[in-house]
This record gives sequence, structure tokens and C-alpha cells, in this order.
Amino acid sequence: MRLTQILATALLAFTSVNIQATMLIHNFNGYHTTDDALISFDAMAFDQGKVLAIGNFDELSKRYPNADKINSQGKTLLPGLIDAHGHMLGLGQLTGELDLRDHSLAESLAAIKLYAQDLEPNEWLSGRGWNQVTWPNKAFPTRKQLDELEIDQPIWLRRVDGHAGWANSKALELAGIDKGTQSPDGGEILRDKNGEPTGILIDNAMNLMYKAIPAPTLAQEKKSLQSAFSTALSLGLTSVHDAGISEQTLNAYRDLAQKQAIPLRIYPMLSVESHNYTQLLQAGHVGGPSDRLFMRSIKLSADGALGSRGAALLEPYHDRPQEKGLLLYPEDKMLTLLKLATDNSFQVNVHAIGDRANHIVLNHLETLNKEQSQVKYRHRVEHAQVIEVKDIPRFARLKLIASMQPTHATSDKNMAGDRLGNERLIGAYAWKTLLEQGTPIAAGSDFPVEPANPLFGLHAAVTRRDRNGNPSKGWRTEEAMTLEQALRAFTLDAAYASHQEKVIGNLETGKFADFILLDKDIFAIDPQEIWKVQVLETWVEGEQVYRKSL
Repeated sequence: MRLTQILATALLAFTSVNIQATMLIHNFNGYHTTDDALISFDAMAFDQGKVLAIGNFDELSKRYPNADKINSQGKTLLPGLIDAHGHMLGLGQLTGELDLRDHSLAESLAAIKLYAQDLEPNEWLSGRGWNQVTWPNKAFPTRKQLDELEIDQPIWLRRVDGHAGWANSKALELAGIDKGTQSPDGGEILRDKNGEPTGILIDNAMNLMYKAIPAPTLAQEKKSLQSAFSTALSLGLTSVHDAGISEQTLNAYRDLAQKQAIPLRIYPMLSVESHNYTQLLQAGHVGGPSDRLFMRSIKLSADGALGSRGAALLEPYHDRPQEKGLLLYPEDKMLTLLKLATDNSFQVNVHAIGDRANHIVLNHLETLNKEQSQVKYRHRVEHAQVIEVKDIPRFARLKLIASMQPTHATSDKNMAGDRLGNERLIGAYAWKTLLEQGTPIAAGSDFPVEPANPLFGLHAAVTRRDRNGNPSKGWRTEEAMTLEQALRAFTLDAAYASHQEKVIGNLETGKFADFILLDKDIFAIDPQEIWKVQVLETWVEGEQVYRKSL
């Protein structure tokens, strides 16, 4: 009797796995890109989490007569979108801090005052999103403006790009920053005419503040990541390249992966600032291309950002002739950190915004390539925002990937000319030039610097206009992408950039059934309307993981 029960149980388990119904989703406008074409289709069969076939509904109905059918009622189906450069912890933490994006200075101060009312004594008031470039005088804010709010708590507010922070006097005092504090290498403490700190810390100077702020616990990080997962899925993201994580964040991801609690694909880049960086590299890759957690890359930031004038330029800033920006590492140390990664078979992904930073990074990657071919690692330049024109062909020669964020161009369009002057704009945000020479672009958003919605990125890539339609004819549209190129950058080429193009990136037979359903056909509407398109459903491995409430 016992043997019979065991056999019956085993048979039931075997049967439950093998009789899982094949699904046939149909009646949609479907698109994906292959190596050489944009393919349209109106039906897709999938089973066991993987695509069986795409094509015509009548044909697939005959091939899979017993399939369970899902009528999509004329929606649009795309492969799951990939954000090739985001910050998951930062996205998840937004729910627990003050968001000042799109606020004027007066609105920011009012929001800070209101937010402080709910804080405990001595609790830090943290937030991000302010952008002085959008304010009438475009001047950095000061600690005096925060002190005048008469808030007892220490205040620390990061700029929208994350490369500068604004503190009140209480925060500066707790961090030990005063008139005698020296600016660290790769950073700057802004000062008034008397040499006193104004409250603005740029790039590496921000680390002086972080030493005073209580770090989140492992449990808090896991909670923030789970919040970010939900946000990403609701926006149609089925994969995210997490651009620079610490050892603790890696441990948070590992814990979640072990509990099968990661509902999308995460490709983290280990920060070179991570505790135990060398040991983590020597421990090898984490997971594989088919796993929800797959890590085989590092992240190094070569310079700062354009908005805070931390981006390293070859020539002075057009609107600040005495400044050229900041390198965050000495050149020799930068090369050492990169070589340590490649010696351990890790891809290197280097943040470079200014033309000097891009030039130096290209030099380093060329040096590494002379020692041993680097092609197999698929190294990436993150942002590749301002490139000296003569350096652009080096991307193709070295077979590099440009990891770029379309909404940066539409957000920076009014500021970039001020910072660079017109001549240097020729090599800035140069998507079409890079694509035409054969350099793949892995598209992302850099959230939470920009909104995480990938439809915003598709819109910006094609129109070079902001979501208000400005400028009406687009900004430097000679560098715009076609919609097919933009879709590929957010899918197949982003998958290539994470060594995952054999399992995700489009809906070819055998790949994971990661897909989304939209309420409108992005190939049939006015491109200016793309950003308004809504994600109705998100599927990962043939399982619906998000459905928009109607």
C-alpha cells in the first residue's frame, strides 16, 4: 500500500509538470527586433515559461490545437523592456524620503518644512531631486536657506543626478565639515566669500556626509528592493541592470534570490567602492544568464555630472571658464581597478560623462585590450554623454557598448549648451552617430535620476523632445533614433550588454516568455504620444506578474 501511494504521488507530480497547458495569446499587434529586422506578429505560443513560436494566429492554432487561448483584444505586445542603467535601491528608497523633482526653490523649501513635521527628534530629513538648473537664477541653494526654516533635524538632500548634496548647518556639524575641512580628491566643498561651507557638497565630498548618516540595514535594503521590483514591473520592465551596488546590497539580492523573491531579472554591477571588492571579484560570477540574479560586471564612476559641473572636460566649462570638472579617481588607480576586474573575468562598466573622462576611459580600455583582447567581456561606457568627435570611432574599434539614457538628452537640452557651448554639442548625446558606426546602444533611464518609465525613454529617443513637446521640432534631431532602433536598444541590445541575448531581448523560439501588453500601438501613433502609452500587463517566464487596475 505504501509503495502504491508513493508511485501515485510520483505520477501525480510528473503529470502536473508535463500537462501544464500550452498558452496561445493572440489578437494583438506584436513587435520585436532581430539582428537585422523588425518583426510583426499577432499570436504567440508559450509553455514552461518559454516561447514556442510567434506568427499568425490561424497557423499557430493548427500547430497547437489544445492550447489555452488568451484573447488580447487588440492590445500591443512587446518583449519585456530592459533598463540597462538604473539604481534599484534608490528607486525603492524614494517611498521613504522627500522627492523634490520638478520643484522650484520656493516649492522645495515649503515641501521640506512640511515633511519635517512628521519626523522624530534627531531623525535625518533625507531626500533628492532638486535641480538648480531649472530655477530662474540657476544658482546652487545654500545651508542658510535651510537654516531659515528652523528645522531641528539634520537635512541632507541630493541633487537630481545624485552627484551633489545640499545640507543644513546641523548636518554639516554632525559630519564635522567646517571652514577648515579640505575638499577631498575628486570632490568639492562649495564655499562662500569668507571660506565657509555653503552647504553644497559635490561628488567625493558627499562621502564626508555619508559617514555621519546611519546606513540602512540589510532588512531595510531588502524592503526597498522589493518596493522597486513592484514599481519596475508596473512600468513594463522585466529586467534591470543595477548600476553600482555595495556588498550589502549584493547580500540582499542573494537572500531574495534564495527565497525566489525576485520577480524580474536583475543584472547588478558591483561597485568598485564595495567593501571586500577584491574578494568578491575573486569569488567569481553570481548566477548565470538564465537566472533572476546574474552578476558578472563592475561599475566605476570616472567623473561627476554635467549639471553640477562635475563632469570632467578637456576644456573649461563654457559658463564657468575657470573650471574643468572632476575626475573621481587618479588615472593610474582607475586603470588598476579596471584591470582587477578583467583579471577576474568581469565586464567593466564605466560612468563617463565629460569628454575628458570618456577620453581617459577609452585610453584605459585600449591599454587593457593590448594586453589581452577584451571583446569577450563586452565592456560598456555608461552615459558616454559628451565625447570628443575624434574619440567616437574608438568605440567601434574597441567593440564597446554605449550605455545611454535618452531622457538625459531631453532633460539636459537647456543646460547642455550653457555648460558646453555649441561646438562641443556635436559629440554630445550622439546616438545616431554611434549606431551608424556599428556601436550598440543599451538604453536605460538612470532612475531615480530620471523617471523609471521606459516609454518615456522610447519617446525621447525618437522625438528628442520633452514630454511637453519642447522644442517643437526636437533638439538636435540629427542624432535621433528610429523607433525600431529605440526598441532594440531597450530590448535586444540591452540583453546583449548583459550577456543575456540568448535567453531574453526578443521573443524568438526558446527564449523566456518575458513580454508586456500596452494599451496603444507605439508604431501606429504620433511619436509625441508614446510617453502616454500605458502598460496593462507584464509577464515574466510566461507568468503574469502585473496587471493594471482598471
